[in-house]
Amino acid sequence: MEYNDQIRNRLKRLEGQLKGVIRMIDEGKDCKDVVTQLSASRSAIDRTIGLIVSTNLVHCMSDEERSQGKDKEVLIKEAVDLLVKSR
Repeated sequence: MEYNDQIRNRLKRLEGQLKGVIRMIDEGKDCKDVVTQLSASRSAIDRTIGLIVSTNLVHCMSDEERSQGKDKEVLIKEAVDLLVKSR
């Protein structure tokens, strides 16, 4: 699968977010603020996973070679399983 600029940009923003959390910890910031930023990071990760899985699913369903002859229902089930597994 090819990963587009949108996915790369999300991950770069997430990297910056996590560096910010580390900086907050180094500065002794309040626990509530650190946890809030970590929750935001987790949400960003979840959204990125969803984007990757959905993009891959669209490609697989539109490209018979990538789907390796699998039924579309099987492809959808695999995508949903990936999303569930990521939680």
